[in-house]
Amino acid sequence: MSPSSTPPSAEPEITFSSGQDVNTPPDLRLLHYNDVYHLDASSAEPAGGISRFVSVCKEYREAERFTGQPGLVTLFSGDVFNPSLESSITKGTQNHDLDFGVRQYRHLTSKCHFPWLLANVLDPDLGEGVPLGNAKKTHMITASNGIKIGLLGLGEREWLETINSLPPNIIYRSASEVARELVPQLRAEGADIIIALTHMREPNDNKLATQLGGDMIDIILGGHDHFYAHSFISGTHVLRSGSDFKQLSYLEVRRAAADSGRKWDVDIWRRDIVRAIPEDADTLALVDKLTAKLKKSLEKPVGWTAAPLDARFTTVRLKESNLGNFVCDIMRHHYNADCALMAAGTIRGDQVYAPGPIRVKDVTDCFPFEDPVIVIKVSGKGIWDALENGVSLYPALEGKCRFAQVSNIKYAFNPSRPVGSRILSVEIDGSPLDNDRIYVSATRGYMGRGKDGYRSLLVQPEGGECEEVVSEENGMLISAMLRQYFMSLTVLAKWKNWGPSLDRHWSKVADGVAKSHPIVGNPSASPPVSPTRGRAANGQAGGKRDSWEELSPARIRQRRSSVPPMLGPAEDDSDSDSGEEQEQARQGARALDRELAIMRRVFRKWCRLAGVQGSACDGLPEDECEVAWTRPIAPRVEGRIRMVDGQ
Repeated sequence: MSPSSTPPSAEPEITFSSGQDVNTPPDLRLLHYNDVYHLDASSAEPAGGISRFVSVCKEYREAERFTGQPGLVTLFSGDVFNPSLESSITKGTQNHDLDFGVRQYRHLTSKCHFPWLLANVLDPDLGEGVPLGNAKKTHMITASNGIKIGLLGLGEREWLETINSLPPNIIYRSASEVARELVPQLRAEGADIIIALTHMREPNDNKLATQLGGDMIDIILGGHDHFYAHSFISGTHVLRSGSDFKQLSYLEVRRAAADSGRKWDVDIWRRDIVRAIPEDADTLALVDKLTAKLKKSLEKPVGWTAAPLDARFTTVRLKESNLGNFVCDIMRHHYNADCALMAAGTIRGDQVYAPGPIRVKDVTDCFPFEDPVIVIKVSGKGIWDALENGVSLYPALEGKCRFAQVSNIKYAFNPSRPVGSRILSVEIDGSPLDNDRIYVSATRGYMGRGKDGYRSLLVQPEGGECEEVVSEENGMLISAMLRQYFMSLTVLAKWKNWGPSLDRHWSKVADGVAKSHPIVGNPSASPPVSPTRGRAANGQAGGKRDSWEELSPARIRQRRSSVPPMLGPAEDDSDSDSGEEQEQARQGARALDRELAIMRRVFRKWCRLAGVQGSACDGLPEDECEVAWTRPIAPRVEGRIRMVDGQ
């Protein structure tokens, strides 16, 4: 069934009617949702947002019209902790559920007041037959009127193949095979109705219904897809309820007539979370509290660079950039792809990030987009056409520029030639591009949807030719990817939930990236620079600048280093270092940012009027690259992109 085109409405929309009188009290009342990431509302309807979502949940739980009816049972089908910009800071405290590793998954689920289910993925290291992350295989809920609901959790093989940080020896078992074993056990324990909570694509849910519908499974409540859809297959309802707090499903279940051949009749309503729905005040207050903590984390360093990172539009949108090289290499090595392409408009910093600490704010400001990295199979001709598209508007700087930054690719172009024939040569992994060969490429989901003219990278679900290896549903945000890469370089007070699987994977990624972008210096025995005592909140004595020395590169590095890194056992509480000295350090960092932003604007204008071209500053010598808590990076330009002048 294709995604619903029902227009958003504040009123419930009938998804499926059983034909029974819905004015009679139901035997069961269920609420279902799946795949939620962002706490705040979006700009388009249905706007979503957790505060409105909670208002609707409370309505179905507490409204007077449900008085005397069975209590509401709420069921969720997975994906809550990532991807979002928030998760790149909190590591899901607010993974896809496993994006930050099994150890972090176990840490987060231990804080939940409900069980997580996954019956068909086993981790032998935890014991024979034990599910991944110590999840439960099944669970029994007894409704307020005594009806027993048997639940089992199932995932698909394709989902697991996209997760790089899993334990090495996990065992995947067929969802239908496992269901055939567990459903009779649930029936023997007294289950009146069987509901499968799945995290699988719609075709796999439909296959499960076809194979085990009717007496085996009554309802399949799915996740993983980000659209709303319902099917009725072999007597089994298959339902997925949208995504991102924008939709939910309300179900009423009644015993079927004795002569109907069915045991249960199900009525289903879709509810869009639109702006007309009032926001829940308590939830708004909670979101404000979480947001305040996140803001305090923005000035915290997550990494350190010995080389200036050139994110200026005049660099990344016209030529090779060391930052573009670095990020594309991380994308490629993370997914072990043949190559990587990233439209230069992905990089939004428009400044040179000088040597010194790399803060959370730098990462999220420079890579703010919330479409994940995907992996596709694309022909050599498709890559050539993508690069042609990248230089088709050269030297335009406006909008989300399509100029391509790359990894494991070298290409030459001549901007004076006609559009469509500007690419002169392309190499991948040192060999000439083979138009007929299929390459595995990492790119942005935005490009996989054919945006900014990248039609040759269009994925099959969008009508293109490229096969998805890792879809947007399974991909990781660039901001989260950078966060984990920098975690792999830390040497002191390493994150307490950094498990062995994450360590193996990201150590391999870091080694691969270091072949092009050296890790320099040695961690020093001295602690990081601490705030200068006796200075005012803006980092200047008496609130006034002593001299222009306060804006020297060394002093700027020192002032930014006064904020401690986002590390250590207490990092799960983003407000853990709330002392007066640390608050002064944060305020000083914010004041410095404001000063530098004004200076950059003025200097850009002066350069434009004077016809002067600015250049990036020099990198630091190795003896100035000693940092106590991490290993500094030194991204560089390698000649991957070459412009040829003339006809």
